[in-house]
Amino acid sequence: MSTTLADLKKSAIINTLRSCQLFTGLPSADLENIADVTVLKSLEKGEYLFHEGDPAFGFYVVQRGAVNVHRVNAVGKEQIIHIFRTGDSFAEVALAAPTGYPADARALEATQVLLVQKAGILALLKRQPELALRMLGSMSSHLRVLVGQLEDLTLKDVETRLANWLVKRCPNPQSEAPVKIELTMTKRVLAAELGTVGETFSRTLAKFREQKLLAVKGKTVTVLSPVKLSALLRRNLGE
Repeated sequence: MSTTLADLKKSAIINTLRSCQLFTGLPSADLENIADVTVLKSLEKGEYLFHEGDPAFGFYVVQRGAVNVHRVNAVGKEQIIHIFRTGDSFAEVALAAPTGYPADARALEATQVLLVQKAGILALLKRQPELALRMLGSMSSHLRVLVGQLEDLTLKDVETRLANWLVKRCPNPQSEAPVKIELTMTKRVLAAELGTVGETFSRTLAKFREQKLLAVKGKTVTVLSPVKLSALLRRNLGE
């Protein structure tokens, strides 16, 4: 039997769900059932997926691209909560909350997301309570990752947060060989993701350059000595 376009689309959805931490370890049959209540949405750069207070139709998984989830404070300043990228899930609160989405979500580039529809997934979980238990296990792991990200934002200064962000992207943090990191977002967006403003972020980059820890050219950041940056990070953490 020839493979239809619908089969290919469903296969792509299943592969995306499989790559999402929320669904880690789920058997293929469960993923197929979730795919049946999932729809694909495409967004242009700058297009909003939802606004704060909009009715919550389900939660999302990024298939391709990046989504900026943020809130706007009383003086109109955008405060980035997190940047979600390929394989990340977000807005899971929609499953339990009777209210709308608690923040805004906007595509940072041409993006495709999967909408796991609220009505469909809740009906599926009622029919298969064991699936709910498996998802709860995955969600607990997902929560630990988010708590770690929150600690990065609340327990350390900007210098330490940036050093930590860079070290995590070095294949071997104890190496002396330079590592090039290609930024997939603007420096302003990265600054916001690290919980700071552009001016402070730029000063921190300049400080690292003066210390011969980094070289920056366009969107390429070169960690000149991962082991030295790792040592700085350990000192800042008091280790």
